Amino acid sequence: MIRRGVQAIARLGHPGALPGASCVLPRLDLASAFASSTDNLISRFCLQKTDLKDYALPNASWCPDMLSLYQEFLEKTKSGGWIKLPSFKSNRDHIQGLKLPSGLAVTSDKGDWRIFTRCIPAEGQGYEYVIFFHPSEKKSVCLFQPGPYLEGAPGFAHGGSLAAIMDETFSKTAYLAGEGLFTLSLSIRFKNLIPLGSLAVLNVEVEKIEDQKLYMSCVTQSRDQQIVYAKSSGVFLQLQLEEESLQ
Repeated sequence: MIRRGVQAIARLGHPGALPGASCVLPRLDLASAFASSTDNLISRFCLQKTDLKDYALPNASWCPDMLSLYQEFLEKTKSGGWIKLPSFKSNRDHIQGLKLPSGLAVTSDKGDWRIFTRCIPAEGQGYEYVIFFHPSEKKSVCLFQPGPYLEGAPGFAHGGSLAAIMDETFSKTAYLAGEGLFTLSLSIRFKNLIPLGSLAVLNVEVEKIEDQKLYMSCVTQSRDQQIVYAKSSGVFLQLQLEEESLQ
């Protein structure tokens, strides 16, 4: 099953049928995608009225650096072109009214879906993070504070936890900047360890968009930029979501 899933994703960049499916995946309509999609995607992603819990809000576990830098970026949302992205427990909550292209959708009777980086509900124990996105510059900043459940070396965050938050920040940026849906590749060069409970700042940029792919870079560093924790690059596939049919 895993192999079939990987094969399906690998074929998404080409107009062809999925294994075991009779449908043909749509290619991204580049002419319409960028001119109109960013504002529409942001409005769908950042629900103005909702009862859903936003996990990207300050709580008692946030360290002083995380709180103060959060307030700085919150001020920039008023006039500087930045947008604070909400973070619900499932990506399904961010794309209400949309669905994956035919042939990729899955069904299940389980309702408690969770983004991997929101799978530890206790405040301060796992992933504490918030992402700010700049639409016109196609870049994001993620404030990340790893909790004790993410430990690798004693007292430091596991490298896999940083890889996960990099991928999460890449994916949200790719989706809003150009309808990037799937990670095609992720390359990371680790430089230094991140102390648990401290702030790491991820700076993500879209380097280029071509051949239905978004090429992105990320530098993760301390707030004062004196320590580089890791550098990474990623490639994401563009694919438009489909409107859900009303029953």
